[in-house]
Amino acid sequence: MTAPRIPLTVRLGILAVLVVLIQIGLLSQLALFGVPPDIGPLVVMSVGLLMGSIPGAVMGFWMGLMVDTALLQTLGIDSLLYIVVGYGAGRLRELRDPDGALVPLAVGAAATAVTVVGFSIVEFLLGVDAPVSLLLVREIVVTVIVGTLLAMPVYALVRRVLSPVLPDDFRRRRRRAYTTGGLSPITRSRA
Repeated sequence: MTAPRIPLTVRLGILAVLVVLIQIGLLSQLALFGVPPDIGPLVVMSVGLLMGSIPGAVMGFWMGLMVDTALLQTLGIDSLLYIVVGYGAGRLRELRDPDGALVPLAVGAAATAVTVVGFSIVEFLLGVDAPVSLLLVREIVVTVIVGTLLAMPVYALVRRVLSPVLPDDFRRRRRRAYTTGGLSPITRSRA
């Protein structure tokens, strides 16, 4: 008798709750190079790269809403930024079908940069009194570096959690259709 498989939506929900709890309870107390590591955008980026734009955006919305609610901050800021991250990573998967080993590293750096810079801009536009100085720029750069370093392990962990229930095998790549509108070079030579 085989063990029952946990459905994809349940896995994503459990993953989101665990990531938010670990982020707020444990990782916010740590400091790598002077900044706390933020794995939220990396998990959303991983879901987007593995599953596509819509699941990435949905995961981003719910994780952002949980983070905003748990931290008692302005609702919607993290949701908006995580939606952008999840949708962007998913569109990269759908349009370019990346299969390079370093893709999660580059997309993880971009995801971290989008969330950190976007959060700073939105908070500034909302009128939060915070000093804007070179120290803020240093913190943003160091946070992006830490996010880049954590991107590969987080991606591998999310892939391991989701791989039994992914809709299609993420290792097998679809062939792109010939899109010039005419016959392919192979069939043209036979005619």
